[in-house]
Amino acid sequence: MPPSHLTFRRTVFLLSVLAAVLVIVSLAALLIGSSSVSLTNVFSVLTGRSDDETARTIILQLRIPRIILAILVGAGLSVAGATLQSLLRNPLAEPYILGISSGGTVGAFLAITLGLGWAQLTTPLFSFVGSGLVMMLVYSLGYRRGLLDPNALLLSGVMVGAFFNSIILVVVAIFNQELRTAYLWMMGNLSGAESSTLVIVGPLILASSIVLILQSRALNLIAVGDESAAQFGVNVERIRRLSYILASLITGLAVSVSGVIGFVGLLVPHVCRLMFGSDNRIVMPASLIGGGIFLVLCDLLSRTLLAPSEIPVGAITAAVGAPLFVYLLKRG
Repeated sequence: MPPSHLTFRRTVFLLSVLAAVLVIVSLAALLIGSSSVSLTNVFSVLTGRSDDETARTIILQLRIPRIILAILVGAGLSVAGATLQSLLRNPLAEPYILGISSGGTVGAFLAITLGLGWAQLTTPLFSFVGSGLVMMLVYSLGYRRGLLDPNALLLSGVMVGAFFNSIILVVVAIFNQELRTAYLWMMGNLSGAESSTLVIVGPLILASSIVLILQSRALNLIAVGDESAAQFGVNVERIRRLSYILASLITGLAVSVSGVIGFVGLLVPHVCRLMFGSDNRIVMPASLIGGGIFLVLCDLLSRTLLAPSEIPVGAITAAVGAPLFVYLLKRG
């Protein structure tokens, strides 16, 4: 078990190791696929010295945007999951279980199926609105006798998520000409990564994640108890509202570009706590990097296991995440 004390040097060292692992995993994902490319080809393309149009297309238009999207979505969902787990003091809390992902999916489906304006802007906007509305609904249902009950909120999230999943199925049934695309969306899919989308979504996910990470000390105190946090000068309600809004924003943005990907926000923060302890000052940034590592690896598996066919990445995260999480729980 890692020591409970946290120093700046130790934090920098641990995060540097994780960052190095992320670079290695990303490089592997860049090289490996249904059409493998060499390290020499990658270097030539990135430096502008390559005349191989096929290699340029594979590296610049397909794999690099997809790797960046996997890092952004994995990082954002992991930070959102770590935040919700601290606020609710429940290791099972995450955007998917709380129904936030389902609300984001409904919003994105509406924007796509109704053809509302510029998809690269309206889809993330509608997805965020859907996630935000669901979070507000779950938040209001979680109150019992004027106080927020974490267990009631969690159960409300499960029920609201099931309700919105049924709405998604109705939308899919009505607009059955987009059936395959809809099912891919529901299972998570990173194949639609585009540079123009990343420019819009990427900064928002990163900025929201950084703001949540900056609340790590306050989240530590809230995890102990609201009264203790208030005694140390933490505005509990303000931090809670801000955190819920940002977690909803991250989830909505992630859903708008990748569909529903479960277990990332549940598993990665839990693994980080087992590895580094429970201090959110290390767990939150470690989850940011760890989420990127996890989703890049899962996406690599989704592209290569049945190449040239592709498995939805959400199916991979569930297949990998579910047994791993059960093992970790039994391990204690």
